[in-house]
Amino acid sequence: MTDDIYDDGTPDESGQTTGKPQKKQDSASASPAADAASGPAPDAAPDAANGVTVIAVQTGAQDDPEQVAPDQAAPGKTAGIEVAVSAPPRAGDDARALDFDGLSGPDADNPGGSESSETPEGPELPVLPDELPVLPVRDVVVFNYMILPLFVGREKSVQAVDAALNGSRYLMICTQRDESVDDPAPEDLHPTGTVVMIMRMLKMPDNRLKVLVQGISRARVESFGVGDGYLTARVETLPEPELGPPTVEQEAMMRAAREQSEKILSLRGIATSDIMAVLNSVDDPGRLADLIAANLRMKVSDAQAILECTDPDARLRLVNEQLVKEVEVASMQAKIQSMAREGMDKAQKDYFLREQMKAIRRELGESGNEDEELEDLTRALERSGLPREVRKEADKQLRRLASMHPDSSEATVVRTYLEWLAELPWAKLSRDRLDINKAKVILDEDHLGLAKVKDRILEYLSVRKLNPKSKGPILCFAGPPGVGKTSLGRSIARAMGRKFQRISLGGMRDEAEIRGHRRTYIGAMPGRIVQSLKQLGTRNPVLMLDEIDKIGSDFRGDPSSALLEVLDPEQNFSFSDHYLNVPFDLSKVMFICTANQLDTIPPPLRDRMEVISIPGYTMQEKLAIARRYLLPRQAKENGLSPREVTVPDALIERIITGYTREAGLRNLEREIGSLCRKVARRKAEGEKGPFRVTPRMLEKLLGAPRFIDEEKEAELLPGVALGLAWTPYGGEVLHVEVTPMKGKGGVTMTGQLGDVMKESAQAAISYARSRAEQLGIEPDFSEKLDLHIHVPAGATPKDGPSAGVTMVTALLSAITGKPVRSDLCMTGEITLRGRVLPVGGIKEKILAGVARGMQHVIIPRQNVKDLEDIPADLLRRIQVHPVAHIDDLLPLAFPKE
Repeated sequence: MTDDIYDDGTPDESGQTTGKPQKKQDSASASPAADAASGPAPDAAPDAANGVTVIAVQTGAQDDPEQVAPDQAAPGKTAGIEVAVSAPPRAGDDARALDFDGLSGPDADNPGGSESSETPEGPELPVLPDELPVLPVRDVVVFNYMILPLFVGREKSVQAVDAALNGSRYLMICTQRDESVDDPAPEDLHPTGTVVMIMRMLKMPDNRLKVLVQGISRARVESFGVGDGYLTARVETLPEPELGPPTVEQEAMMRAAREQSEKILSLRGIATSDIMAVLNSVDDPGRLADLIAANLRMKVSDAQAILECTDPDARLRLVNEQLVKEVEVASMQAKIQSMAREGMDKAQKDYFLREQMKAIRRELGESGNEDEELEDLTRALERSGLPREVRKEADKQLRRLASMHPDSSEATVVRTYLEWLAELPWAKLSRDRLDINKAKVILDEDHLGLAKVKDRILEYLSVRKLNPKSKGPILCFAGPPGVGKTSLGRSIARAMGRKFQRISLGGMRDEAEIRGHRRTYIGAMPGRIVQSLKQLGTRNPVLMLDEIDKIGSDFRGDPSSALLEVLDPEQNFSFSDHYLNVPFDLSKVMFICTANQLDTIPPPLRDRMEVISIPGYTMQEKLAIARRYLLPRQAKENGLSPREVTVPDALIERIITGYTREAGLRNLEREIGSLCRKVARRKAEGEKGPFRVTPRMLEKLLGAPRFIDEEKEAELLPGVALGLAWTPYGGEVLHVEVTPMKGKGGVTMTGQLGDVMKESAQAAISYARSRAEQLGIEPDFSEKLDLHIHVPAGATPKDGPSAGVTMVTALLSAITGKPVRSDLCMTGEITLRGRVLPVGGIKEKILAGVARGMQHVIIPRQNVKDLEDIPADLLRRIQVHPVAHIDDLLPLAFPKE
């Protein structure tokens, strides 16, 4: 026995694949499916979701004399196709079209029955018993060779199926005249029906049956009888008449039927190629009529009329009439659907979707009261203290929001805009703490040194205290990385009692980051400044615009130009963000900018700011900061107490000189942190503190020193001079080397020099040639010698107007053969007349000279004013020599023996 109704896509005994497994049908009833060919393939199952029955149809050759068993198809003689027919479900049927997963029952392995195991081919019919059990069905008319799964539920019907299975396996299926009758009598049944053979049967747990039947022949009931609890009938089979070759009229009707069928399939959007191949392979008018009728949407009365028609030609005419009606109905249905699709505009679709969303929200318990949301938003706007102009715009948007559907996309944009207006601090101000003495204490606690910067901050606070309405300037802290520019802004906010926010401008290229996006864009939002004010919740915070020198520009706009309005006290009281589109007062905000260098800041933007230079820290300042701030902080971050690790001052100085070379403190803090981590590991391994770092331990813990003062030589070779350069990271000491060679006056410059330094070298050569006699060199040296000017560290680009005096000194040293003092460094630009011009970065350069152990430094005389910014203890460690002309420099560079 087998539990399979029909094949699941695997080859059967003949090697053919008869079909795919169908979905289970749970509806009350379905329209029949037909197989007009000789080889049955029980692959029929209605689709409950859309009322369409999918039927696998196989056809064999018409002239094949062999009979084909129900479970086996002749190889090479079949063609499989799925035909879709309508199947509107109805409740209370005795026989219902169903698919099922397995079968059980008597003789499941012998579906052919006891009297015949073959399916008739052509007019030949099996031998039938004298009486057959009657199975009443409703809403279904079974045609010849039609394979149909039925669900049998009524007791009489179950007994009729059992009787057929116990006997010949043949049933007489008759359709009820009245579908509502639950216990039909003989007069309630149509006398003409179909003899079917039971191919499969499955018993359900509730004694109901699932059976798979195949139509064998039309039959007419001669008389009804009563069996053991079920109806029986003596039947007369109605065989199909034998026909010869089709006549012209028959061929015309068959072609018309095929064309109408193809048109119906096209209107319903069903693929027609395989189905039309099946219809074209049937040449018998009667079979073609039965095949089409089994899959045609008809009333039961019309289908019964076709079943009762025994003349093939007349039956095909009836089918053609039904096809014409169905074509008209399908065409009108397609036209109505097209008109309905065209007539439904976007608003109707949106309304339908919104109503669905409402229903879903109600089911989920998420539905809210839109009126309450509007009231809450109105109250929030009233509490926010909007200015009159802004309140007017907010009321306008509120009225628009009230007239919109709450789920529309535009309503979401307006609601978000109003929420931004309500949450911005239009009237919220922090109370300034203008105690100058306390502010001084806070600044001294957070930062060591930086006296000029602290004085300027205290001046700003003093003016604010005396004149609260004053428009303070925009401060810009300029200096190398790690000197405390950002932390200064945080200390200012703490001293004033204001909130602090840092906005990084590095790499910003989109103007909308400052001004915001317009609300017409998807994902629009205000600029970074308005966002910061919303987060802080106050209109007078301290906003630090970090890295203002690293702003870029591209096709999205120029952020530096947008900052002109933000940083101008005469304009920012009515700053307009593109998203808000209403003025916002930024005059109460204290803006502080930071930059590493001023050259890359656009001049109009730089003009808006007051620049305060923070050049860097001296050795003493670094030592004090490391002792007071860095070492305790790193000890705490690494799980140590300040008392557990002890680093002498001498070792901190060695770390500063041998492991770092910077104007700020970042690398120094990293090295101290590395030192604390090594000590923390020793503590974690079980050693007990306190731990004292000794000179022997320093190299073991931090490795060999990274910077060695190789340039501190007892004597310099002729042609070498030490210059001073400024970089964004502090000052540096540069070697300038000049080598004369026999030649014809050629000049070679290496070391990746910029145009300004090349011009300084040319000016030095021209000055030396013009003053050859006074300088004690041969006047024609430029014709006999080639000069090679080189600045080491060629991988680093070098440029700037402060190398002129160094070039002249190195050139004269190379030509005369006299070495320059090894403890002397210099900076300054020269003219062709020998004048020494002022340069910038004096403090950074002197700091670099002191760090390298220089004893003397030459600076332009006009830079003497810059010495005021240099601590006195630093000036005591190096002697400064101001010069105004090269003649003043030469005695210092070449001292007499």
